[in-house]
Order: sequence, then C-alpha cells, then structure tokens
Amino acid sequence: MSATPETTPTATLYEQIGGAAAVDAAVDVFYRKVLADYRINRFFDDVDMEAQAVKQKAFFTMAFGGPNTYTGDDMRKAHARLVKMGLNNDHFNVVMEHLGATMTELNVPAELIAQAAAIAESTRNDVLGK
Repeated sequence: MSATPETTPTATLYEQIGGAAAVDAAVDVFYRKVLADYRINRFFDDVDMEAQAVKQKAFFTMAFGGPNTYTGDDMRKAHARLVKMGLNNDHFNVVMEHLGATMTELNVPAELIAQAAAIAESTRNDVLGK
C-alpha cells in the first residue's frame, strides 16, 4: 500500500478571516461606521439595530462560507423598502467603502478584503432591485 497525502479543502473566507469572532467584530465596527455616516444613516432610522446586526452576522457568515444559519429575506426583498426610499448605486458604494475600511481596521489581509468585496459586490443588483 502506498500512502497518499490527504487533500484538505481550502479554508473558506469565513475561516481565513477568523470565524465567528471576526464576523461579530466586523459587523459591530461596520454598523458603527454606517450609522455615523450622514450619506446613508437615514436608511436605518426605524431599524432595530440589535436584530439587524444578528441578521448581518448570519448573512456574512453564510456568504463567506461559514455555517448557514441565515433565515432573513433574500437581498431583493430585504432592501425593497430602502429602494423606495431612494437607495441607489451611490449608497451601495458608501456601504462598500465602510466594509473595506472595517476590514482594514481589523487587520484583514488585502487579498481577503478583495474576496469579501467581490462577494458583497455580487449582491448589488439584488440589493438595488435591478
């Protein structure tokens, strides 16, 4: 019998950034930035931010390859009210800016930030109802 090296699956983005603790920290910092930004904070005026953070953590966990416990609406339905309020590409760009700044602040390597940004960018049309 010849020994063959075991193949280990490539670590997911979720695992590479540090798992649940990293996602929790990122969402907390991210929403601090979002809520302080006059360009987009009005979209959160009537939002229960504790519940929102829980949903966002579950969504990022799933989107980044971690355990899928996300039970929220799909992106189109979840953001339809915001689109009616005027949510557009400029607002999406601001959110992307804050996502990148958050991950940079948390010392996530640039290549992992790029992966996260690509995942977030892939939701643009659904978030904006296009």
